[in-house]
Amino acid sequence: MKHHILLVNTNRLRPAVGPIGLDYAADTLCQYGFEPMLLDLCFEADLQRAIAVVLDDLEPLLIGLTLRNTDDCYLASGEDFIPSFSEIVEIIRRHTQAPIVGGGGGYSIFPESLLRTTDLDYGIVADGEVALAELASALSGRTGELAAVPGLVWEENGKVRRNAPWFDPPAALPERRRAFVDNERYFREGGQCGIETKRGCDRQCIYCADPVIKGSSVRMRTPKQVVEEFETLLGRGIDHFHLCDSEFNVPVEHAFAVCEEMRRCRLGERARWYTYATPAGFSTELALLMREAGCVGVNFGADSADDGMLHRLGRDFQVTDLLETASACRKAGIVFMYDLLLGGPGETPESVARTIDLMKQISPDRIGVSLGVRVYAGTRLDQLVRQEAPLKDNSNLRGAVDENDDFLKPLFYLCVALGDDAASYVASLVGGDERFFFPTEEAGTTAYNYSDNDRLVEAIQQGYRGAYWDILRRLATAH
Repeated sequence: MKHHILLVNTNRLRPAVGPIGLDYAADTLCQYGFEPMLLDLCFEADLQRAIAVVLDDLEPLLIGLTLRNTDDCYLASGEDFIPSFSEIVEIIRRHTQAPIVGGGGGYSIFPESLLRTTDLDYGIVADGEVALAELASALSGRTGELAAVPGLVWEENGKVRRNAPWFDPPAALPERRRAFVDNERYFREGGQCGIETKRGCDRQCIYCADPVIKGSSVRMRTPKQVVEEFETLLGRGIDHFHLCDSEFNVPVEHAFAVCEEMRRCRLGERARWYTYATPAGFSTELALLMREAGCVGVNFGADSADDGMLHRLGRDFQVTDLLETASACRKAGIVFMYDLLLGGPGETPESVARTIDLMKQISPDRIGVSLGVRVYAGTRLDQLVRQEAPLKDNSNLRGAVDENDDFLKPLFYLCVALGDDAASYVASLVGGDERFFFPTEEAGTTAYNYSDNDRLVEAIQQGYRGAYWDILRRLATAH
């Protein structure tokens, strides 16, 4: 007898982003002998009706909810996604007695807090495929017990318990069939499809939650596995992709190997893909090979163009590396952008001015500007903030400073040295330059926040495909 496992996508923002984690989890559940079912709330206008239709005729063994992000990560808007997630949990509770487990990137940053505040029965931290299947096995009485489920968070005898997460190589997971989620629809309404070549990040950035979510060591898939997944999706008419790696070129040897396999299979003639990368170790040789393999755009996490700030942010490159990446991308014919993260510890008006000035000199195709650094639990910035002063007395903090000791509500570091109106100062430096995406309180989500961005939604409906920053770039140049 097969037990049903209901997997729920709770991300309802537009443009639609496919829940790649649920796609992967379904394959492992099938391998364990379970029958996964999907409730995709992304495309449902009426939450209550959509949930009732499924659960009134089904009593699953377990319900898994994915939480992609806890908020939109922008100080200018500060949109909190937890209330809507809690509402979904509450509605599900009305229709079933089945246990509910939370997972995904957003959940993994705040596992204990979310278990308490959203009425979940369980949570899973980090990689969820094996953990979810093991939890289902334990609940069904087949094998195992809760204490053996990797990454599991649950309450027992009034205390929250947490197991060590599962961080085995993703190459050991089952073949990725990409048949569980309606990836064709996500491509039509989201303009791209996600693929990962590895998991984990071993960088030392003080603010980043990726090592918390994915582990601090890099765990790679084989180049053959990566290309096979591309081929599977190409066979369904999907030809624009975004690599979900934290940094595609870490380690650089794996990036070369993946691109070589893509070139061998002539993937670049059929697929177009975008990726994140670090400026450290990004050479012209790699850029040329990436372009031949189908890469058309790179988003570099530059953060700053001031060496002092790069050091304080824990970055492993210098300003000279930014110049070299620009040269490499231009030689390869790859469009590129730099994402800036302004306002961190030690930021000054002078360091911001140097950064904006150098961006204009380098002239990447686009520059994303985030003012204020989101503080996440478990990061080095978390430690620094707690050392500086009590939250309510810390003049460097913006957002939810009251009753937010776990940082679950949106909280941002914005160095007090930038003054009371840092946004206006940055805007004056940008000076209306259309190459810069700079979200402000006035512009809201229309500037560079992709969440519920009507302009992007309309462009994708009109046939635009690719990374959202590049769609916005093309829209600007088309007018």
